[in-house]
Amino acid sequence: MTAPRTALLPRPRAAEVLRDPTGPRRPWATALRTVACGAAAAGPAIALATGYTPPPLIHFTVLANVLVAMAFGWSAVRSWRGAPPLPPYLTGAVLLLAAITGLMHHLVLVNYGGSPDTGTGGHPAASLLLHTVTPLAVAADWLLLTAPRALRLVHIPLWLSAPAAYLGLILTRGALLSPGSPARYPYPFLDVDTYGYAGTLTQALALGLLFAALGALITATDRLRPNVTGWIQHRRNRISPPAAGGLK
Repeated sequence: MTAPRTALLPRPRAAEVLRDPTGPRRPWATALRTVACGAAAAGPAIALATGYTPPPLIHFTVLANVLVAMAFGWSAVRSWRGAPPLPPYLTGAVLLLAAITGLMHHLVLVNYGGSPDTGTGGHPAASLLLHTVTPLAVAADWLLLTAPRALRLVHIPLWLSAPAAYLGLILTRGALLSPGSPARYPYPFLDVDTYGYAGTLTQALALGLLFAALGALITATDRLRPNVTGWIQHRRNRISPPAAGGLK
């Protein structure tokens, strides 16, 4: 009597049923991302401890650094576990936030009348971490530890959602505070008392277009930059040449 057909089929092995989704740990990436996370978290912490001017938690810079610290902490854990890297739309969002923070400070705010209320006041260490160290760390991670040609133009509206949400937060907060309240609007170009809502929204729209152009520039650069992380991985996995005695 013939055995049932199902009995003749080989049983699937456990490794084939449940494949391990993790890969090898990446200790160097973990270390670098942990340092970047610490720098991004230290800036807001120092700002809170030293009475940054205006209050820290209404600064775009401080909030952006908090988001960067969260993303890099998560990324460091994934690197240590051998899990896949963060998806490109999150990597691009963090990179754009860091770029906005660094460029706006060094190109705009430091030259905006020299007032501490433009976001340049506060502890020097906090300012250095918030505006320089963290943006450079994010850029280095992107260039050295992520694969190129992953960012897409369709990601840009998602990346701009954070600045748009911040604009809504600042305008709502300013409307709830009484006129003349200190630091009612943390940035002079968002001061409704000075420009009115029409002027403020016009300037915000212009900044939004600049941020969108910056996102497009980042995406174009991502298409052209070399694959440094692939080259490093290739060097690690390169097969050693055979011994001289084995050659004929």
